[in-house]
Amino acid sequence: MRYDCGRRWMMSFGVLASITTTPLPVLAQEPAKAPAQAKEGTWQPNPQLLDPLLRRKTPINYRESEVVAYKLPDVLLCEDGTRVSSPEAWERKRRPETLELFRKLVYGRTPAKPSEVRFEVVERDPKAMDGQATRKRVRITSVDAGKSFRFEASLLVPNGKSGRTPAFLLINNRPESSADPSRAEKAGFWPAEEIIARGYATAVFRTNDVDPDSKDEAARARGVRGVWPAAGGASPGPDAWATIGAWAWGASRVLDYLETDPDVDASKVAVVGHSRGGKTALWAAAQDERFAIAVSNDSGCGGAALSRRNFGEDFKAINKGFPYWFCENFHAFDDREAELPVDQHQLLALIAPRGLYVASADADFWADQRGEFLSLANAAPAYAIYGLPGFQPNEMPPLESPATRGKVGYHIRTGVHDLTPYDWQRYMDFADQLWGKRAE
Repeated sequence: MRYDCGRRWMMSFGVLASITTTPLPVLAQEPAKAPAQAKEGTWQPNPQLLDPLLRRKTPINYRESEVVAYKLPDVLLCEDGTRVSSPEAWERKRRPETLELFRKLVYGRTPAKPSEVRFEVVERDPKAMDGQATRKRVRITSVDAGKSFRFEASLLVPNGKSGRTPAFLLINNRPESSADPSRAEKAGFWPAEEIIARGYATAVFRTNDVDPDSKDEAARARGVRGVWPAAGGASPGPDAWATIGAWAWGASRVLDYLETDPDVDASKVAVVGHSRGGKTALWAAAQDERFAIAVSNDSGCGGAALSRRNFGEDFKAINKGFPYWFCENFHAFDDREAELPVDQHQLLALIAPRGLYVASADADFWADQRGEFLSLANAAPAYAIYGLPGFQPNEMPPLESPATRGKVGYHIRTGVHDLTPYDWQRYMDFADQLWGKRAE
């Protein structure tokens, strides 16, 4: 669907009016923050990569000096002004409050798990990868309220291992050739051979098979939201689920299958996504606590990056380019990031105390590399109440220097906006650390 500027403004005004008929919670915020002063030896932008962007005539900010002081909502401060200080209070009170804000204002409300989810292994190859793995192609059918929706996922499990195997689930937002389960085509985006060699299983599904990544409403009607447009069978409202929510729903349905597969340890599944897939991986893990690790690779605006920094892609740009990714309410905050009652560090906090890894790329200023790290650092209070350490805002690691603190990890690598074998090796290192070294 196309909107001219006037129509988009009218739509945003209408959404804002619908939001403000019910007052939003007035949340205390942390003190105003200027851009973090980095420690010596931490990552700094490469002028050869940044200068060409600075010479462009664009409304997008790429200058750290123009990031104004901002306030972040307090991760642990409840709507009634009380502060949680224990895991029990976080899980009972503040976590549900935060999750509700993201449902209402950002990603929309995902329908509950379907009343029935069926699985059929439609193809099985026990000699995949020259005998190194077994490949299964699985049809997943969800049934609810007299309607059904099906899509497929694939699973590769290493051969010759006893017991159940931990797994990485990739949300593939690219063509099938980027993550080809048959391995007729191979790409660094999903180095399945390396994953299998490290002793992990790996599953994959394509986002377009769940909800088409298209501005064409007719195309999107063929996805899961065409079957169930809103949670609970209601008519779609401004908080109805959007495409990222649908993709996250798909990840949970694949996990439903993995729980039934005798070769997989479903208590140790890491959900991985790049770019829009990274946004999806974070939202999937925030909602579905069965995911043991969430991995965000270059997820940027609406993913790991702090919104209030207004660096790189912003709400207006993302909503113009992809008006179907986020719920209608979210559009009311174009050019008004500071008025949204949540920021992305709170999304990351929802994953505590489980594993969380955020990664960036040196040339990917559009995704705001520093904002991604700062979001992870500012999620630390949620991990701290579980007795777990986190990063400080001024200790962003330098290039190719992956770092972990307890159950959180971060790296920034040389290169562009992509998911690479280097990234995958770091994610597997992180899983080794959290899940213990496995006997090969």
